[in-house]
Amino acid sequence: MRHVHLPRWAAAALLAAALPCAGTAGAQSQPATYSVKLLTPETALTAAQAALAHCRKAGYQVAVAVVDRSGLLQVLLRDRFAGPHTIDVAPRKAWTAASMRMPSTEVAAETQAGKPMSGLRALPQLMAAGGAVLIEASGATLGAIGVSGAPGGDADDDCARAGVKAIADAIEF
Repeated sequence: MRHVHLPRWAAAALLAAALPCAGTAGAQSQPATYSVKLLTPETALTAAQAALAHCRKAGYQVAVAVVDRSGLLQVLLRDRFAGPHTIDVAPRKAWTAASMRMPSTEVAAETQAGKPMSGLRALPQLMAAGGAVLIEASGATLGAIGVSGAPGGDADDDCARAGVKAIADAIEF
């Protein structure tokens, strides 16, 4: 029989998973599943189209991405003259907001060098730049919308907020 040596953290995690939890009896009275609200593709598309229209009106050519609460891409729209980088950046901004449960502008501030969360900038998917906001309703995160291509994160944020505003009435529950 071959022995495998695990790092301490891995061994501790395996041991914790194998041991019964304190208060297991209380867990039995809890439901075994839970429900979440998700955006329909149509609602995600409406938000993306509104964000794109807002940017166009301001004279910006952008890409807009809408992700679900897990950061999975639902919609990606790129205006005809938006830079090629925007199709990579917009989804990463949206993923960052959804993953961190905060606007990407706040992520940018909280991950600056010397801050406790600075190590997160090493994540390959993380985009620490303004331009993505959460899509929330009744205290629940439904997803995020990210915009890339406007001249700066503030302008991208404005377009993203316009996308959320366009669906606000439809998503309140």
